Amino acid sequence: MEKILAVDDNQDNLELIAHLLSQEGFKHTSASSGLEALVKMQKDSYALVLTDLMMPQMNGLQLLEKIRESWPETEVIIITAHGSVKTAVEAIKKGAFSYILKPFEPDELILEVRKAMDFVRIKRENSNLKNELARVRHSNLMIGDSPQVKAISELVESVAGTNATVLIMGESGTGKELVANAIHNASDRKNGPFVKVNCAALAETLLESELFGHEKGAFTGAIAQKKGRFEVADGGTIFLDEIGEISPALQVKLLRILQEREFERVGGTAPVKANVRIIAATNRNLAEEVKNGAFREDLFYRLNVISIRTPALRERRGDIPALAGYFLEKYKVEVNKNITAIADRAMKCLLDYDWPGNIRELQNVIERGIVLARKGVLDVADLPENIRKVPSRAVVYEGEAIPPLKDAKHAFEKQFLEKALAVNAGNISRTAAMIQLARKNLQDKIKTYEIDVDQLADERRE
Repeated sequence: MEKILAVDDNQDNLELIAHLLSQEGFKHTSASSGLEALVKMQKDSYALVLTDLMMPQMNGLQLLEKIRESWPETEVIIITAHGSVKTAVEAIKKGAFSYILKPFEPDELILEVRKAMDFVRIKRENSNLKNELARVRHSNLMIGDSPQVKAISELVESVAGTNATVLIMGESGTGKELVANAIHNASDRKNGPFVKVNCAALAETLLESELFGHEKGAFTGAIAQKKGRFEVADGGTIFLDEIGEISPALQVKLLRILQEREFERVGGTAPVKANVRIIAATNRNLAEEVKNGAFREDLFYRLNVISIRTPALRERRGDIPALAGYFLEKYKVEVNKNITAIADRAMKCLLDYDWPGNIRELQNVIERGIVLARKGVLDVADLPENIRKVPSRAVVYEGEAIPPLKDAKHAFEKQFLEKALAVNAGNISRTAAMIQLARKNLQDKIKTYEIDVDQLADERRE
């Protein structure tokens, strides 16, 4: 629990503040002078300091300055009977959180303390989120602990220390750029640039100039020499996304870089050295493209020295809760909404859906849900209709440990009852008659399996 330090040379005031803080459950300690407060702060950490303004040796403003200098994360509230607008303005300018005049009402003090402690919490949450984002962006780990993610993480660690060309294959939205970033950030080139080029985003002529640069006068509008992305990436890594989209002519130029580690700018004849690591990615089956003559076989083999496949999200459903939780924490701060969790029935919808857009689609769904959420949890009503309406997945165990027969029966029975209740719009009597089960027995099973009858009724009405 975060601690509060109260500072006052008047023992009666300290006892009053201590009493009020204890009543509200705050963890606290006290100091009778500014110097004593500094000694305590050197030995322990405090989220908030409540300090009197007028004290001997070191007054409250002087203590505030010392705290701002050495403990910038600690908030300070100034308490004084010697109030003036000038003093208040000075305290706020020096970084005080707020300013309370004596005599104060107990509720007034506690309100300011709560506001300050909430502010400290929010700052810490934001800091933690930034650190987590940085960790995910710069680490060699993807979110989740499925066998597929663990295998990718191990492969990233193995290849990062080499200069081998890497080809990352997978559907759109599966995290190919994240893997490329992870390889770069775990490599000896991590202090060099990481340059991304989307090969599908530019026309062939523009892409050639973008990749290799051009000389002055090389074409209309080339009024000066321009460095291409390969030169910009010197000493680092270039990430060629959607590599399957490049033309045969550009495939030849790229092959030369891989073979000879040099190229010429558009309109130029002088060779330019390419000190870069190449990581390419595609959502196409390049082996098939080679068979069909759409992609050079020699280039394919040069790129495919190390291949990594990023699995579709539907192939790693076990990671959906961790991913959804991560995006929840990310966007609730950005949107400034206190959404504490994802409801179980909403999570079931997320797990049942096939995610054709993969992680990117899940990210967008969670962000949208947080914006629309009207309660403290993200619920089914906050999800898009196509996800809310998806049928429950059949109970299958491909690639998973086979459960005990009793557990399998229970899973089937729950799905069967949910389907029957949905058909009858949640009407227990009609459902019991349809499945030939006593009404009381059906109610017991609904309770045992924690089936949300109201939700099933709402979905039927929609």
